Parts: sequence; structure tokens; C-alpha cells
Amino acid sequence: MGVDIGDLFKKENITFDDLHERIVSIDAYNVLHQFLATIRQKDGTPLKDARGEITSHLSGLFYRTANLVESKIRPVYVFDGEPHPLKAKTLGERKKRKELAEKAWKEAIESGDIEKARIKAQQTSRVTDEIIEQSIELLDALGIPHIQAPSEGEAQASYMVKKGEAYATGSQDYDCLLFGSPILVRNLTSSEKRKLPKKQAYVPITPHMIRLQSNLKSLEISHEQLVDMAILIGTDFNDGIKGYGPKKSLILIKKFGNIDKALSEIKSSDLPTLEEIKQIREIFLNPATTDDYSLNWSTPDKEKVLKILCDQHQFTMERIEPILEKFSFIENIKKQKNLLDF
Repeated sequence: MGVDIGDLFKKENITFDDLHERIVSIDAYNVLHQFLATIRQKDGTPLKDARGEITSHLSGLFYRTANLVESKIRPVYVFDGEPHPLKAKTLGERKKRKELAEKAWKEAIESGDIEKARIKAQQTSRVTDEIIEQSIELLDALGIPHIQAPSEGEAQASYMVKKGEAYATGSQDYDCLLFGSPILVRNLTSSEKRKLPKKQAYVPITPHMIRLQSNLKSLEISHEQLVDMAILIGTDFNDGIKGYGPKKSLILIKKFGNIDKALSEIKSSDLPTLEEIKQIREIFLNPATTDDYSLNWSTPDKEKVLKILCDQHQFTMERIEPILEKFSFIENIKKQKNLLDF
């Protein structure tokens, strides 16, 4: 999802301690996709309860949010609103890819190729309305704030950081930088290791931070020029131009200053119009956002959490109750927030 411009940016390895007492606005759809893709059985089957309902998202939200809160990080989850009309094609293509992956997953299981099945299964995850509703219900029970964005969740999360109401956005999606987030933190809610494809080996996964302004300065471009580069490469809102990746686009934009002037240099029959360029720039530089939210963390309602996870979805109480203790740090978060407000 989003524009793959990560190779251009300097990344700073960090630990949870570096985010101590910080508010992080988390791209909820992004992390839910992550949980649904990775929290699965060996053959790729997602976690399910006795009724056959998927619970991977609930497991990820509960356990990984607990780790954040225990480290005195203040998470707030930002959910997508209505997608921009220009995103319709991208969403349609994603749906087709998921359908093809689901077919390949079933074929791999039937043939006994467990490794292929696991890889294909990770490409089939869908964030449904029911998954969103269940996630919000659990966050409410845990006392973790969440925000409904008017459109793109990354845009709203980035807006909160630009306002100074959050320290960083938490997402795997580099689009947060296109939306102008001063700081992006990746791998914040990832597991601590990732299996290498076709190998019985794992690599460690640690959080890292990308600072927008220092990277723009190093690349010698502006935020607006970064957006123009993304239009050349291709975004969720346009296809891009064949043959133009991050490095080639960077060279072209630095040479001409903007995409409007660069179009004369590009030999392609599928160039975006100036009106299309204007529309996409507007999405990233002046996105739809809202100030209608509040940031309040409260002590979890233990009874509600146990009802959701144990009674409704058959998580074992012996595993849930000890993790719930990690949320006791929310009391410290509340006290610290009051001090900061003062």
C-alpha cells in the first residue's frame, strides 16, 4: 500500500524507550491489515474462534497495544473514512489480487505446499466493517482513544503530528510522509521477528524512525517536490509512469523543479494531465482532516475486555488476565498527561 519511496530515506533505529511518554497516532487500517496478514497458523489460516470468526485482529490489538502501554507510549488509533474517488481503481485492483491469492492459497493447501500457502494467505487479508466494529469495541473496553478520519487515516494521523498533538505517526505506509507527517515510526506494532521466504530462518524486526524535514534537506527537495516524485512513481490515486522509480523520479524533479515542467522530457503515451496532477497534489498537500476528537486514556473495563475476548471469542482467561495487568500503566499515562497539560 502507498508509494514505495523508503529506499530514499535515512532511517533511525529506535526502541520503545525513545517513545516514552510520547503520543503516537497509529494508522489503524494499516496495522489491522498487518495483524490479519501475519497472525496466522503455519498453513496461513487466520486465528479463529469456535464459531469460525477471525480473531487475528483482536489478538494483535490486545497484545501489541499492551506492549506499547507498558512502555508508557500513548497510542491513539486513527480509522479511515470515505476513500477519495481517485482511489477506486487501486481498491478494485487490490480486491482482484486478494481473490487470486485466495485461490492460490487453497491450491497450495490441497497440494501440501505449506510454505507457499502461508505466503499466499498473507495476501488475502481484508479489513471488513465487522472487523472495524470489533476493533473499536475492544479499544473502548481497553480505554484507548480512537479517531474517525473523514477520509485517509494516514492524512489524519499526520495532521495530528503536524499540529503537535502527537509525536509521530505509526504506520508501515510511507504515504504518511507525503501527507507531511514530521516523523514516521515503522515496525511499531510488528512482531519481533520475521520469517525469511523459503527458509527456516528469521530476521529481527525493530522499530525505526524517519524524520521528514532532515531527509528532504538531504535529498535537496521540498515536500511539494516529494509529492511530484510520488505522482511520477505512482500512488494510490494514480498509476504513475512506467520506468520511473524513486531514483529516476528524484533526478528528474531536481532537474526541472516540478512535474509540470518535467512532462516534456518524458516519452510516454500515458502522461497525467495537469488537472490530474493538481488533484493528486491537493490530496496530499491539503487532505481532508478533522479537529473533532479528544485524546483521553482510561483504565480498562476488565469485565468488558474479558467478555469480548474470552466469552465471545474463546481467548483463554489465563492468558488474557496477566496481559491486562500491563494496562495498569494507563494510570501513569493519565497522570503524566495531566502534568503535561498543566
